[in-house]
Amino acid sequence: MIVVGGGIGGLGAAFSLTRQGLGVRLLESAPAFGEVGAGIQLAPNCTRILDDYGLLEEAKSLGVVPDTMVMRDAVDGGELTRLDLRDLEKRYGYPYLVIHRSDLHGLLLRACERAGVELINDAHVTSYENTDGGARVTLAAGGTHEAGVVIAADGLHSVARKLLVDDQPVSSAYVAYRGTVPAELERVKSVDLGEVVVYVGPGCHFVHYGLRGGEMLNQVAVFESPKALAGQEDWGTPDELAAAFARTCGFVRDGLPFMWRDKWWRMFDRDPVMSWVHGRIALLGDSAHPPLQYIAQGAIMAIEDGWVLSEHVARHRAEDGTVDWDAALAAYQAVRPEHCRRVLSTSRKWGELWHLDGLRREQRNVLLRARDTYDYSFVDWLYGPTALTPDQEPPMFEPVPLSSAAPLTAVEGSAA
Repeated sequence: MIVVGGGIGGLGAAFSLTRQGLGVRLLESAPAFGEVGAGIQLAPNCTRILDDYGLLEEAKSLGVVPDTMVMRDAVDGGELTRLDLRDLEKRYGYPYLVIHRSDLHGLLLRACERAGVELINDAHVTSYENTDGGARVTLAAGGTHEAGVVIAADGLHSVARKLLVDDQPVSSAYVAYRGTVPAELERVKSVDLGEVVVYVGPGCHFVHYGLRGGEMLNQVAVFESPKALAGQEDWGTPDELAAAFARTCGFVRDGLPFMWRDKWWRMFDRDPVMSWVHGRIALLGDSAHPPLQYIAQGAIMAIEDGWVLSEHVARHRAEDGTVDWDAALAAYQAVRPEHCRRVLSTSRKWGELWHLDGLRREQRNVLLRARDTYDYSFVDWLYGPTALTPDQEPPMFEPVPLSSAAPLTAVEGSAA
């Protein structure tokens, strides 16, 4: 079989499917494997999978297992609510982990190499088509690859997605700046690297947590771009950064000089789609469900996709090793889109909640401060084992209005 895309989702799927005894060829457009960015958060619904893969201990050795997640008001710096991540681990059986994105990517790449995945670089796929016995992809260089099934993990700007829906990425008008600070600097000495902290402010938010065993502090600054709202093409540029955080507390503003200025990430998602399979071609990861970052589930959903698909491959494999791909893909299609639709929709709502101003900000803060630290009612669907049951998804979830305190209990799933 073929997996297109050598990001976290593609590598995770390739490794998972190889564990089921399949021969997997992975096609990556870049000349070398690698990831850009800084920190990434892995909730228990992901570390559960890494444990199943035998990769959790390596991941923990590369990252940080924090003690606490704290939400603060970005204007006055006051604490709004917190989550005891050690208690969360007891509840769900697996830890909350923060890790450098490139370290997670490297971990999965090494796992694929050990498992015997055929890794091919400089293979930019420009088209997909079904054949009588499977599917075919065509490369920009002119060659083709064929297999019984093709998994398209080709990202936000997926070519394969066009087989199923004619849509475009949706701009949120928000942009993210990232940066890391060495642990020896005073900036880092003033914070607790055992905390994941998010400061929520009017039209902006700021996140920090430790990486690589506490060797560095990861920072993320996200703001709504006035240029984007005005319809300008060149938006999210560094000149907007300081102005966006002008009303925030001193700790947040003092972190801005450490942000990288030569690279920024515009925040896009896509509207949820409920069809991911076209014949023997299936979407996976951001090609199917690129979310906004507010509940930190983008890479996790991609890793979940690969795990769930491989479970259905195992269930529909005969004793002679042949796979009933039509049945396996139908089962994958039956369970994943609804769960990921909920994640996309919820992520959008949490983004609105974080960035409130005026009276609504004050109302939000009152409700958050009243939240019980050990209230898990609004993340059980996301972190609990039922979210990964291949045959059954939890009941449908729709975010409720701000007038209710209930959705504010879901802050534990947050952070960029």
